[in-house]
Amino acid sequence: MAFMGCIVFLTIIMNGLESALGGGPPQVPCLFIFGDSLVDSGNNNDLNTSSKANHPPYGVDFKHGPTGRFTNGKTIMDIVGELLGIEEYIPPFANTSCRDITKGVNYASGGAGIREETGKQLGDNISLDKQLLNHKTTISRIKSLIRNQSSAQDLLNKCLYAVDIGSNDYMNNYFLPKLYTTSSKYTPQQYADVLIRQYSLQLTTLYNYGARKFALFGLGPSGCTPFELNLYPTNTCVKAVNEAVQLFNGKLLKLVDDLNKRLPRAKFIYLNVWALQSLDPALIGIQIVNMPCCEVTSSTGLCKNGKQPCPMRLFNLFYDDFHPSETVNILTATRAYNMLVPGDAYPTDIRHLVQDS
Repeated sequence: MAFMGCIVFLTIIMNGLESALGGGPPQVPCLFIFGDSLVDSGNNNDLNTSSKANHPPYGVDFKHGPTGRFTNGKTIMDIVGELLGIEEYIPPFANTSCRDITKGVNYASGGAGIREETGKQLGDNISLDKQLLNHKTTISRIKSLIRNQSSAQDLLNKCLYAVDIGSNDYMNNYFLPKLYTTSSKYTPQQYADVLIRQYSLQLTTLYNYGARKFALFGLGPSGCTPFELNLYPTNTCVKAVNEAVQLFNGKLLKLVDDLNKRLPRAKFIYLNVWALQSLDPALIGIQIVNMPCCEVTSSTGLCKNGKQPCPMRLFNLFYDDFHPSETVNILTATRAYNMLVPGDAYPTDIRHLVQDS
């Protein structure tokens, strides 16, 4: 029965996805993606890091195989791109060429955070500050290609800028007290304030580069990941982690209001990932909520290279110790694009954001 429920639900979702892809021009001229492993599409592949997903069993359900996406299939932003009518997946900055940058670039990096030091115990990553520097390089290239400063600026103003970051600042920083000092320096409330202040400056920098339409993804229930459940053995989600993450989400929601008031012509929306992923998993046929689908390496929580994943991936909430399965990504992306209930997004969803001139 659970299997049939999952199949029926996914059929409904995919039918909606297919109808949204029914033709017509893209809803935005370009899409720029910033973030961490939840939306990375290959920027970590050539970095000196253990945070990589360019090997099997990652990509087992993705048409291009293992590309550096930290899941079995598509990421949230792959699906959002499809819903926006963008024909090809947005390329990672590491693989861009002059011909494709005007349609968008993905700068996301596994392990990256708002803070520069976040995730560095895993090796190199491209922090949000460095992602912004990479975007500055892209802007220079776009202006060289278009050769008309006004036209280039107009293009950048019309693009969608999606940012999904912050989880590592908790899981790969604050809640690793043996490796990072942030938890001894700040209370959870103070740390959320510190993160939001820095994030506000980073988003303002992006605005100054020409961004006007921002989709900011909040953090999901990080305390419910298999990694945190193993780190703090419990039969339920780790309360301290989830409470800290929710402090960040609450402040991010207020930041959206502040930036919308403070920055002329800016349109920021908050996507409530916590709510998007709060649906009872059993209702969509997901039965395994606290274990990864693949065999993971204990030190990283990522899938072991070449090992076979679980055969029925539709049943799994998580693919490895951190990252959702494609099933969850489909649910999250479709509700972020077109909210199911008002609490999914604020003050509107991605569909209405890109329609707004």
